[in-house]
Order: sequence, then structure tokens, then C-alpha cells
Amino acid sequence: MENVPVYRNQNRIVADVLAAVRDARAEGRDVTVTLVMRKSNLSYSRLTKLLVQLVGSGLLEERESRRYALSQKGLEFLRFYSQFDQFALSYGVKI
Repeated sequence: MENVPVYRNQNRIVADVLAAVRDARAEGRDVTVTLVMRKSNLSYSRLTKLLVQLVGSGLLEERESRRYALSQKGLEFLRFYSQFDQFALSYGVKI
């Protein structure tokens, strides 16, 4: 079963986008759509739709000129997602 491609589910994609924003901000970089697109491996159209959802749900904050920052709620999402991922792995389940 090692040859079966592994696709990301929507929760993993959201976590990847949030982590990309968090990591870029930690490096002191402006977080643009292009930067997040490259780091999260998403197309422009898919990412822009997702960014609207993430800002609307309060996981991301949109700053000036379409720059993004992780909100407190987004940071909590990443923390809980990571905990759940580790919990699942402890039972041999990769999510």
C-alpha cells in the first residue's frame, strides 16, 4: 500500500495554510497570497477562496494590501490540530 498517493483533506489544507502564515510572520516576512500559495502548495484560485473563508471565520486577520496574520483563534486551531494529529498517530492512524 506504499504506492498509494496520499491526498490532503480540507483540515490538513487549512492547517498547512495557517502554518505557512505563522512561519512567515515568525521570520519577519510580509505574508502575501503568493508566499502562502508557494508554502501551502495550493493554486491561486483555491487559496483565495480559502483565505476568504479563514478571514471570515476569524482564523486569519487581513492586514493592509492583502497581507495576512494568524489570529489567536487560528493559533488555537493549529495547536489543537497538532495535538489531534499526534493522538491519531499514537494509534497508528495518519490523518
